[in-house]
Amino acid sequence: MFGLLALTAVLYLWDVTKNGWANDFYAAAVQAGTKSWKAFFFGSFDSSNFITVDKTPASLWVMELSSRIFGFSQWSVLVPQALEGVASVALLYAAVKRWFGPPAALVAGLVLALTPVAVLMFRFNNPDALLVLLMTAAAYTLVRAIESGRTKWLVFGGLLLGLAFLAKMLQAFLVVPGFAVAYLWAGPPRFGKRLWQTVLMGVGIIVGAGWWILAAQLTPAADRPFFGGSTDNNILQLAIGYNGLGRLDGSETGSVGGGGAGGAQWGGATGVLRLFHSEFGGQVSWLLPAALISLGAMLWVSRRAARTDRTRAAALLWGGWVLVTGLVFSYMSGIIHPYYMVALAPGIAALVGIGATALWQARLGLTGRITVAVAIVATALWSYVLLDRTPDWLPWLRWVIVIAGVAAAAAVFAAPYLARSLGSTGSLGSRRGRRALVLVPVGLAMVAGLAGPAAYALDTVNSAHTGAIPSAGPQTDGFGGGGGFPGGRAGQFGRGAGFGPGRTGGTAGTGTGGAGTGVPGGFAGPAGSAGSAGTRPGSSGTGGSAGVLPGGRGAAGTRPGGFGGRGGAGGFGGAGGLGGSTTVSSALDKLLEQDASSYKWVAATVGSEAAAPLELATGDAVVAIGGFNGTDPWPTLAGFEALVAKHEIHYYVGADSQSFGGGQGSSAITKWVAAHFTKETVGGETVYDLTKPTS
Repeated sequence: MFGLLALTAVLYLWDVTKNGWANDFYAAAVQAGTKSWKAFFFGSFDSSNFITVDKTPASLWVMELSSRIFGFSQWSVLVPQALEGVASVALLYAAVKRWFGPPAALVAGLVLALTPVAVLMFRFNNPDALLVLLMTAAAYTLVRAIESGRTKWLVFGGLLLGLAFLAKMLQAFLVVPGFAVAYLWAGPPRFGKRLWQTVLMGVGIIVGAGWWILAAQLTPAADRPFFGGSTDNNILQLAIGYNGLGRLDGSETGSVGGGGAGGAQWGGATGVLRLFHSEFGGQVSWLLPAALISLGAMLWVSRRAARTDRTRAAALLWGGWVLVTGLVFSYMSGIIHPYYMVALAPGIAALVGIGATALWQARLGLTGRITVAVAIVATALWSYVLLDRTPDWLPWLRWVIVIAGVAAAAAVFAAPYLARSLGSTGSLGSRRGRRALVLVPVGLAMVAGLAGPAAYALDTVNSAHTGAIPSAGPQTDGFGGGGGFPGGRAGQFGRGAGFGPGRTGGTAGTGTGGAGTGVPGGFAGPAGSAGSAGTRPGSSGTGGSAGVLPGGRGAAGTRPGGFGGRGGAGGFGGAGGLGGSTTVSSALDKLLEQDASSYKWVAATVGSEAAAPLELATGDAVVAIGGFNGTDPWPTLAGFEALVAKHEIHYYVGADSQSFGGGQGSSAITKWVAAHFTKETVGGETVYDLTKPTS
């Protein structure tokens, strides 16, 4: 176990600050929480508590406590995420070991540690790391509850799931059906007691999440920030709407995709095979076929067993986790991103680890050998398909995996006959021979099953990832390494750039002099040079001296890997994309910090994408008009005018700031500012001094 955890720690901690601030949206919120306990409690985006992030704040709390203890830095933000990953592997190991022994636990822990999307998210500052840790911890408590029948374990598990809700809202509850069915079926007490114990687990969930929900909702609106992402400043509406049911049916008001069929736009077509498509396949599906085969085998071999049989109980627990979560991800038509797949990783890993124990058993029947061989070959062939989506990346690896898979399957069948040929003597050579008959197929199966995800994992560790929508591994036809968007070269919102539905981004975009205009599909580069961000096939873009917004006007520079508009020389775009690590020009930074202590907010701009780099650069609060994507109904124009009249905001940054969403309210504020204040250009950015109105 200690070797497994050491390997996991090295993998997750190695050069973790390569990712910079990772998602600067959450990094800015962490910074705010280190400056204000009120911002800490509510999950405010800014230290003056104008608006919260669009999630509940539990994941921020861990990073904020780390930053309060060690000082706010990239290290103090990202290391807790890595340690949450190590703890998740440890808890999964402990849960599987209790029923199926160290070999199964070791395989399960290794599969989780090497799952590409897990490697990505445990080195990142999105909420998913804490979500996975708490769900895995809850699964461990359920294992203990099924063993003992004691209520305390169920209640404790409920409390953990409630806290997981505070990390990422309703996604935490996708494991609840499997947990409930597993205990109701396999728990030791009589059914009546099992039923009310399960109800008490539900009470634990309510308490674990409800204490914060109640406190936040009962705080008068005037005494707390606006709940970002909500349409009516109601945390329950945020949880059930934008971050809840809206994700299922695509009806998220003000979502990144504009609502309606958002999932198809951001995650490919819905359907039972969605998780195997290019958008998500390389993230988590490497061992999904083997996990499903293992699940079927577990249910079959336990079909006549006692009600409390642990093989069946494990199938219900971990299989329920994978099936419910996987089906929801497969059919949800709202916004879905590649990194969501990390929620599947512990369940898949547990099923694979439990199924792999068959290779350690000395006597497999014919049916068992066939099942194991099919699982190995299916895994090897699926790894070949996944690797073939990047034909120029490690082209030899797919053949090594196929050969190892076929050899492992052959060894599984040949082992019994070779064992009989060794005879039944107790000689040292005979014992070594029988041991080799187990270790050889096990070693080959490990290569067939883990070489692909391990290669993706190492590529993820060796590449910088930034932005709101990262993804693991090398570029594929869909979401590529580091946060790809369909057609994006190495990631629209990740480590590279590009936008469009084609196979890959390229260099076909063009740039010309002038003010710059554009249509989606042609991200312009510097004047007179080829655009480096790729194109949408069949269209083109023209640009000015600094790049374009999608379908909009040229601004201060392209943001490689993201929507244009801000950045470039002197701006604050950087190679991070939406929510990615960005930079602010020294001239703009110096301007904003002048007399900053006299203002509640040093600046205002549309959307957190634009506000986050300003906060990180200055360390001061910035008003993110419209919240995360500029569409939240906060502030109203009248409210913004009142803040300006009271001299609480110093500057407005951005001539045509529309974020990537932008709402009517933010547009009205932009027009009002332009009509009443004089603009100047600082570091490539248009800035208005809100203390100096025009005559």
